[in-house]
Amino acid sequence: MSLWRLIRERVTGAGRSLIVWPSLKGWAWCAGVSAPVTLVVAVIGFGGGILHVAPPLHGLLGVWLSVMLVPAFSEEIVFRGLMIPAKAETTRPVLWIGGGTLIFLLWHVFEALVLLPGATLFLHPAFLLNAGLIGLGCALMRWRTGSLWPAVLLHGTLVFVWKAWLGGPSLEVLMRAR
Repeated sequence: MSLWRLIRERVTGAGRSLIVWPSLKGWAWCAGVSAPVTLVVAVIGFGGGILHVAPPLHGLLGVWLSVMLVPAFSEEIVFRGLMIPAKAETTRPVLWIGGGTLIFLLWHVFEALVLLPGATLFLHPAFLLNAGLIGLGCALMRWRTGSLWPAVLLHGTLVFVWKAWLGGPSLEVLMRAR
């Protein structure tokens, strides 16, 4: 397969993932993935010291809207929409899901080292493990349902709860020079 054909297929697949809506059975399957991912992320986060109960932020609607756009939608369209084919589009899901999850993890390291000077938290082992688990859960949902929306919902919800109530850093903190 030529590189251009692969790119065209992945862009087409990403576009399709935006218009596919999971069936009720698909949403139930995604809930079955989301629950253990959320539980394990909480255990690792609290145990690793990257999550702690904090006073709620003000302007929760604005926080929710911004988190759903960046990082949830923007990262999901790239790392799941483009990189993870739907179940019917591949015979090698382990390769796509594993590769996409690894690239998602490396993206967070790149962000911390190059783009977000205050994001040293992104290099913490507990953060990286959680990012990998969230990435894997989102990839499995995208592959199984063909839809990007369950992954956006899981990713956005977890980041929103982290920022709103569990001590997640603001964008201002992430942008601050070390």
